[in-house]
Amino acid sequence: MEIREAPVAEAGMLIRRRVADVFEAIVDPAITTKFWFTHGSDRLESGKEVRWEWRMYGVSTPVTVSEFVRNEKIVMQWSDPPTTVVWTFTEMPGGTFLEVRNFGFAGSPDEQVKQAIGSTDGFALVLAGAKAWLEQGLTLGLIGDRHPNGVPTA
Repeated sequence: MEIREAPVAEAGMLIRRRVADVFEAIVDPAITTKFWFTHGSDRLESGKEVRWEWRMYGVSTPVTVSEFVRNEKIVMQWSDPPTTVVWTFTEMPGGTFLEVRNFGFAGSPDEQVKQAIGSTDGFALVLAGAKAWLEQGLTLGLIGDRHPNGVPTA
């Protein structure tokens, strides 16, 4: 299989909260753990490396922030081999449009496509969980419930 364009995972969601609140929810692990990972070693900041953990899966990854524009954009590298994740925060009437793009997948064309599909799935759940937490104060447990008891993807 030939790929004409490198696969990119993309997800977006309107979250009915101020841009500063949505930005802080991604930056501060005390908030992010309500809807995504189970532990973060520190806040995201430009040039800083932190570690995020999903203890229910026994998985962790280093995260390095390469660009940080408060209330607008976060660019980070994560995973092994590393990929790039770009968070874009757009203020809108009544809320914030949060978009995430993940790219730079390694491996064969088939492996890259599979990674992009998995990343799109994961980030869609993250954004839905963030929306539920920030708008309603609900912890949905979407990430842990995606693969309960080690159930693999289809």
